[in-house]
Amino acid sequence: MTQDVTHRLNGLHAEVTISVDPWGIAHIRAENRDDLFFAQGWNAARDRLWQIDLARKRGLGLLAQDLGPGYLEQDRAARLFLYRGDMAAEWAAYAPDAQAICTAFAAGINAYVDGVLAGDLPLPPEFALLDCAPAHWAPGDVVRVRSHSLTRNATSELLRARVMALMGPRAGAALDLLRKDIEPFVVPAVPEGLDLGLFSDRVLRDFLLAVSPVSFARDRLEAPLADAPLWSQPTPLGEVDRIASAEGSNNWVISPARSATGRAILCLDPHRTHVLPSVRYIVHLSMPGFDAIGAGEPMVPGISMGHNGSAAFGLTIYGDDQEDIHAYELHPGDADLYRYNGGWERMQIVRETVPVRGHPGQPVELRFTRHGPVIHRTATHAFAIRTVWTLPGTAPYMASLSVMRAQNRTDYLAALRGWGCPSVNHIYGDVAGDIVWKPAGASPIRQGWQGLLPVPGDGRFEWQGLADPDDGPVEVNPPRGFIATANAMNLPPGWQGPVPGHEWLDPSRHDFLNAALAGLAKVTMQDCARLQLSVHSKIAAGLADWLRARAIPPAMRALLAGFHGDLRAESPAAAFIEIWLSRHLGPAIAGALGASAEVLPLLAPYDPPVLLRWLGAQKDLPGAIAASLDAAWRDCAGLMGADPAGWSWGAIHRLELRHPLHRLAPGAWSFPPLPRGGSGSTPNYAAYRPGDLAVTAGPSVRMLIDVGDWDASLCINTPGQSGLPGAAHYGDLQPAWAEGAYVPMLYSQAAIAEVTRLRIALLPKG
Repeated sequence: MTQDVTHRLNGLHAEVTISVDPWGIAHIRAENRDDLFFAQGWNAARDRLWQIDLARKRGLGLLAQDLGPGYLEQDRAARLFLYRGDMAAEWAAYAPDAQAICTAFAAGINAYVDGVLAGDLPLPPEFALLDCAPAHWAPGDVVRVRSHSLTRNATSELLRARVMALMGPRAGAALDLLRKDIEPFVVPAVPEGLDLGLFSDRVLRDFLLAVSPVSFARDRLEAPLADAPLWSQPTPLGEVDRIASAEGSNNWVISPARSATGRAILCLDPHRTHVLPSVRYIVHLSMPGFDAIGAGEPMVPGISMGHNGSAAFGLTIYGDDQEDIHAYELHPGDADLYRYNGGWERMQIVRETVPVRGHPGQPVELRFTRHGPVIHRTATHAFAIRTVWTLPGTAPYMASLSVMRAQNRTDYLAALRGWGCPSVNHIYGDVAGDIVWKPAGASPIRQGWQGLLPVPGDGRFEWQGLADPDDGPVEVNPPRGFIATANAMNLPPGWQGPVPGHEWLDPSRHDFLNAALAGLAKVTMQDCARLQLSVHSKIAAGLADWLRARAIPPAMRALLAGFHGDLRAESPAAAFIEIWLSRHLGPAIAGALGASAEVLPLLAPYDPPVLLRWLGAQKDLPGAIAASLDAAWRDCAGLMGADPAGWSWGAIHRLELRHPLHRLAPGAWSFPPLPRGGSGSTPNYAAYRPGDLAVTAGPSVRMLIDVGDWDASLCINTPGQSGLPGAAHYGDLQPAWAEGAYVPMLYSQAAIAEVTRLRIALLPKG
């Protein structure tokens, strides 16, 4: 039975209908563009108001206004990374009507906020718990926030510099390969005159604070103004680097000739840090001349992955290096002057007042060099981050406003020319039978240096503009009949064009997917589902094979018998292999290579393919490796008991979705731990922290798109579409997601009408 609800709103021109299906997916139908995106904003607030309000305040540096002095330092840090450039160029970069779309979207959010403030619509309970209220949006708020972009290597530059400073450039560079492989391989070159010993943890503290999620603890919320400076330490550097490197994805597209349906199939499962509510939101946007369904981020208009009735599209992160750390010599008599091109250049100082709850506004000074925000100063040096984020047209995913409307491959490739951040492997398939891969993103040109280490900011290391998108690789209708990407280094063999970067993710998933698809004569939707849900790890299989060929203890040999890399939640062997890999093998190899105790923490998390490659070069079982195996066995026994028959990977490798306010909120707002198989090397991604083995990242949403038979497409989000604790769609999709099930991604008006459970009519007021 369908429930009907009507709202009359200022700002609409004609009636809009929002049909909500049994799985919480909103199908929005409007008569014109402005009403459509107004309704998308209103609907995003209906399901995710606290989430998008918090994201806006975090990004703009407005947390302390609601939450008090404990958030003042995070606000100051966030303001360093706001877009402050020309807004006309900014809007023009995304689409001719980008400003109009964002204006309508913000107006829709504001209309919902007005309803909440007037008492006509329910106030999400988080606001009541924190004793604050949602705020109104300006159109520019949608694009000025850049700190949620994903492709970054500043943390990697700093870690590499510290390892090389402690071990010496040659030995340090070799050891650093255990942390992050370099492809195509180059030796990191230390810039002449640069002292790598300058780069302490403190250099990136403000940067990491700016990009960190918001934490809530009673002592932080109750911090007095005098203690505001104490709340400035983000997650420890190593963990932040792990999180950044765990943001991967899989996607692939099958040509009609290789598809069992005779139509293209496009599949995607972007991996993100697991949060509650989900980072993704699925929505259907329809009006005369435009009809698209898919997923995006709830605070951004449009969709970034899905289909529009003619073409389907998806993305994974691509290895562009979009950041650099610059170090500056300061003038001994004036700390706001830095050396540049043989002279001295003055920093720009921006003075702002940060509102703080219960206190007068607090003044902050933000300093900028010609390269970007100053994130740290010592008595002799300053440090700044140069990033493409400061350029027009680099707000994350905003170029999707053009991509989502492309009806053919020519328009699609043209739309990707405006893609700024994050850098992505974009894939495409359409009803004409075309399939395409095109990396997209703002890619700096570095001449004579690699971007692997910090560099002096004295003028010797400047970007020579951005690479022309047309100079990058592209693949159209390859003879093999499919395209698959998974964040690995995938420049074409013999590539002679620009190299976007040297740091990529583990190629295991990429290799597995390409081999599996090549082995299928005709690919079905069921095949694609099995691939998305696979917990096979080429790394785990390789480790087990290597051990079986060595003289290992009988109990260990018995445990590994029959194990070929499937990291099933119930597998005892999977638990042992992953404990060994994540906690013991890396330090053993690093120690064997001469790493000091001070360096070992800087190398974690270790790069699994590099560890496996090192083992492959050993004929016997080195003593250090034998000791690491014994330590892993004891570790497993301590966690799961002495009998290996009682071990299981899922018992210790679990996903616990906790509400951001879990320290303060009712327990029902969070979910109990969920046993998971997989790892960061499996298509069904389940990256985890080695310390407690908790799952941190995985598929935020999955889609299987049947290009042409659109109602046959499938999807799943987790844990649900709604961010409202206690709502019907707050956690209803998590069981299906965990079991590997999907729900329909319905597209036709007839199919949607048959299952609609809630119909919301938005009418112009008056």
